[in-house]
Amino acid sequence: MGRVVAIHQPNFFPWLGYFDKIRQADVFIFLDAVDYPRSGSGGMGSWVNRVRLNIQGKEHWVGCPVKRLPLGAPISAAEIDDQQPWRLKLLRSLQANYGRAEHFKQVMDLLGPLIDAREFNLARFNIAAISSIASYLGLSAEFVLQSQLSVPGESTERLIALTKAVGGDTYLTGGGASGYQIDNLFPENGLSLRGQSFTPRPYGPPEKYIAGLSIIDYLMHDGRPFTESFAETAAQ
Repeated sequence: MGRVVAIHQPNFFPWLGYFDKIRQADVFIFLDAVDYPRSGSGGMGSWVNRVRLNIQGKEHWVGCPVKRLPLGAPISAAEIDDQQPWRLKLLRSLQANYGRAEHFKQVMDLLGPLIDAREFNLARFNIAAISSIASYLGLSAEFVLQSQLSVPGESTERLIALTKAVGGDTYLTGGGASGYQIDNLFPENGLSLRGQSFTPRPYGPPEKYIAGLSIIDYLMHDGRPFTESFAETAAQ
C-alpha cells in the first residue's frame, strides 16, 4: 500500500486546512530548511510567526515577535524575541475573546502549556504545538523534519526528492501550489499527485464564524476529533 506525503512550512497555530493535510497524509514533512518567508520590505511577519483570530468580532493578526534574520536564513534559524511579553498578551487575548466559548477550559489546558513553553526556536515551538494539537484531534501522521533528510534541489524537484526520501509514492498538494509547482514532473518521476480540495463547514455559533482562522478558533467552538467523517462533511 502506498504512502501519501504532505509537505508544509511549520506555521504558527495554523488554520483548519493545515490539519486536514495532516489527516490525509501518512507522512507530513515540516519544511524547516527553506528560506524564512517575509512580507513587505524586510519585514519578518509571515504565517510562520502569526495567524488570524477572532478579536472582538473581527479577524486580527496575533503571533510572536521574531528576531531579525539575514536574507536567505532558513526557518530553522528563526528565534522568538521573548523580550516582548507576547505570551502573556496572547493568553490574555484568548481569555478576553474566547472565555465564553463552549470548550474554552479544556482547550486552554492544551494551549496554555504550549504557549508558555520555554522554547525560543520558532520552528521547534511551532512543530511542538502542531504535533500536540494533531494528537488532540486524533491524527496519526508521521512527522519528519526536512532538515533531517538532507535532500537537495529547489521548488518542485525538492518536493519530489523529499517525498521519495520518506518512501512516499503520492504527493498531497494544497490549493495554493499552482503558482510555483510543475505538476507534470511528479508522474515523470514515478509519483502520483493528489489535490487536497478542502473547504471547511461553518462551526460554532453562526454569528461568530469567520472562515480561515487559526485552529485555535475551531478548538474553542467545536473541538471534535478531526476524523474522516468530519472531513467528508467539511470538504466540497
